[in-house]
Amino acid sequence: MEDRRYLCIDLKSFYASVECVDRKLDPMTTLLAVADRSRSEKTICLAISPAMKALGIKNRCRLFQIPTGLDYITAPPRMQRYIDMSAEVYGVYLKYVSAEDIHPYSIDEVFMDVTDYLPLYQISAKELALRIMEDIRQTTGIPATAGIGTNLYLAKIALDITAKHVSDGIGYLDKEEYQRTLWRHRPLTDFWRIGSGTQKRLHSLGILTMEDITLADEELLYRTFGIDAELLIDHAWGVEPVTIADIKNYKPQSNCLTSGQVLARDYTYEQSLLIIKEMVDELCLSMSEKGLTTNSLSLMVGYSGYTEHKPATGTVALPTFSNSYRQIIPHVLKRYEQITDKDLSIRRLGISCNRVAAENYEQYDLFTDPAELERDRRLQAAALSIKKKFGKNALVRGMDLQEDATTLERNTQIGGHRSGI
Repeated sequence: MEDRRYLCIDLKSFYASVECVDRKLDPMTTLLAVADRSRSEKTICLAISPAMKALGIKNRCRLFQIPTGLDYITAPPRMQRYIDMSAEVYGVYLKYVSAEDIHPYSIDEVFMDVTDYLPLYQISAKELALRIMEDIRQTTGIPATAGIGTNLYLAKIALDITAKHVSDGIGYLDKEEYQRTLWRHRPLTDFWRIGSGTQKRLHSLGILTMEDITLADEELLYRTFGIDAELLIDHAWGVEPVTIADIKNYKPQSNCLTSGQVLARDYTYEQSLLIIKEMVDELCLSMSEKGLTTNSLSLMVGYSGYTEHKPATGTVALPTFSNSYRQIIPHVLKRYEQITDKDLSIRRLGISCNRVAAENYEQYDLFTDPAELERDRRLQAAALSIKKKFGKNALVRGMDLQEDATTLERNTQIGGHRSGI
């Protein structure tokens, strides 16, 4: 594996850079934050421009945390525009590397296995990275950085840590360079897949650096982290056996569908009941569209503010596999009533199908009317057809028109943010 070369390319402050480019401004010098001011000063900035980061302002800050008196542009999110720009950048990648050797990691970041392309172009990995980055800049105006590594992990770390400290924005790591330069690097949260919780547990074991992980008792690590210890140990040594081909060939053993939202204000128990109904309807339509059914769902109710109350959670077991709103909603509402504290304000809701199966697995129990279910199925198919042709809000339930409903607004969003271009 050591003779392979991977690129990890990231589009700098992507959302903010798109907004700068569309305004014919330089993303590297313009002070701009992508945030929806209509949601209040507490709203989180989806991105800030590199110029704002250079002032010490943290990415993903809230609007009120930006220093007062600073003259900057606030751009409302336009998720569809960002998706379109990401697709345009992907088109640049395809000029150099085949799709089978590219793994999109996020809307603004990709991995590429360029090993077999270097002899073809007769250039080094760094030269290829520079060529691609310049093409992206010329084509879209978006600045980029890159990491080069002998495996996927090292390419990612070269991007996240090393590239920030070099003038051309391109970092390089092999195992020897990684161990020489980053084994004692702090904090551990700078490393891929180590969050604050993992760092806290490592610190409790006296482990402060990646080198400390390589010297630690492996049995202790496995007792503390379970199977995840294997990943920690491999990454501490700079080892990553997974390739892009492995990712492409991966087939999940199970699938799930999820719907969740953070409410714009505090909701009461009764008001949230309406949102639960809307979310179940959304999931049922989604399952119907994909030809899937479920027999198990999970429900989460998150309370408002900085309360000490943990989110309420519960599992909904259905007697049969189904995607019928009529069959599923009574069981979900019963579980919602059982787990929810009716005296607390609610701010977050989530519901997911834990197990899904093809519609041909659907079964009937003694209390099911097959004719009624077939009628529901035809209604769902008709609703999906209308929504696909005329838009998601072309056909809605009466409950979606109530004052506290959120479906009409959510249908105009992508990822919980405005989609408008």
